[in-house]
Amino acid sequence: MPEPRTWQFTAGSAALGLVLAAAAVTAAGPWDGGQRTAERALAAAPTTGGTRHAPAPRGRDADLAALLVPLLADPGLGPLRTASVVDTATGGQLYGEGASTPMTPASTVKIATAAAALSALGPEHRIPTTVTASPDGGTVTLTGGGDPTLDRARLKALAADTARALKARGRTSVRLAHDTSLYKGPALHPIGPNENIAPVVALMTREGRLDDSRSGPAPRTADPAGDTATAFAGLLTEAGIKVTGEPAPGRTPQGAPLARTYSAPLADLVERTLTNSDNDLAEALARQTALARRQPASFQGAEKAVRDELARLGVPVAGARFADGSGLDRRDRVSAALLTGLLTRAADPARPALRPLLTGLPVGGFTGTLAGRFDSAPAGAGLVRAKTGTLTGVNTLAGTVVTPDGRLLAFAFLAGRTPSPYEAQPALDRLSAALAGRK
Repeated sequence: MPEPRTWQFTAGSAALGLVLAAAAVTAAGPWDGGQRTAERALAAAPTTGGTRHAPAPRGRDADLAALLVPLLADPGLGPLRTASVVDTATGGQLYGEGASTPMTPASTVKIATAAAALSALGPEHRIPTTVTASPDGGTVTLTGGGDPTLDRARLKALAADTARALKARGRTSVRLAHDTSLYKGPALHPIGPNENIAPVVALMTREGRLDDSRSGPAPRTADPAGDTATAFAGLLTEAGIKVTGEPAPGRTPQGAPLARTYSAPLADLVERTLTNSDNDLAEALARQTALARRQPASFQGAEKAVRDELARLGVPVAGARFADGSGLDRRDRVSAALLTGLLTRAADPARPALRPLLTGLPVGGFTGTLAGRFDSAPAGAGLVRAKTGTLTGVNTLAGTVVTPDGRLLAFAFLAGRTPSPYEAQPALDRLSAALAGRK
């Protein structure tokens, strides 16, 4: 941890960076504050890139290479490293090293997962959880729609709504079933039981967490759906409905739901996914994409759906692999060019639905998974927004940076066989910070 004097300098520099970034973003285009509508025609760029910026300087690619090549040679990045830097205003690549080479992306694959979900479903999509009664009214079924953010407060409200509907029908006693059939295939992620992710099922509460945490590793229940149903039964009892027997797996009967609750809009879920690197939400987004693309809501179905949706967006998917939505699977493969292509499209005023890809990126030195970063590269604090990626031997960083002349650049740096994150992460921070200081 830095000494107080060092921290004061870093925080002051970063605060100034935030002010500069805010000014640049205001001039460049409104992807702050949750705004997700298209810019007015007056502000729309005539190219297929991002928002309005000063014209990209010509003939400076060599200067950029001279800046980045020594930084990419940092031993902390290991022997495998690729890079892509793109001017979002023009869509032109300013620098590339192996930019089209598929690499293990770790959690930067969440950018691709989120982009596919936003493209397939739209930013206002909400994930439902419903309660439906059997024709005779004797059984109610709690049906998961794939919302891992369902919490006790919403579950309690759902139970209260269900109880009112049952009492209106003259019912004060029911059996309870729970339906998770929306998801197909194995529930357990290929990495096995792990504190980084719960079993991937369509019904869960608080991502299956067994502690009070909201993000990061945590003890997880082995049966998220069963635990949620048991909790719901208790809440029904509190609301005046007797639940006979134990909750059991079942199928949703035909008929209109008695009650339902919805997640936050997809735009908010995407922002949370990216800011906190939320693995459970990322897998949910991948399965929602599968459902939208009429694929099975499984690991395999989600892989095909995400790939197809990204191809529809026009980014290079050759050699890409989306074995999961979170990046925990080492079989994932993504190129730096694919990531910068998605970020460039998210900056395009003609594609407001993709804007949460930018608004959800952590701010260097301040928020999410970048809150503790950029101590060694203070020039990037407040100006770099990026998604991190970390697996053993894999470290990645992909995002955007505002230059001193107000241009927005998209970048992706992917490194493999890294010696340790303690060496690789500062090296990645220095790369992105160098872009922040380049005119």
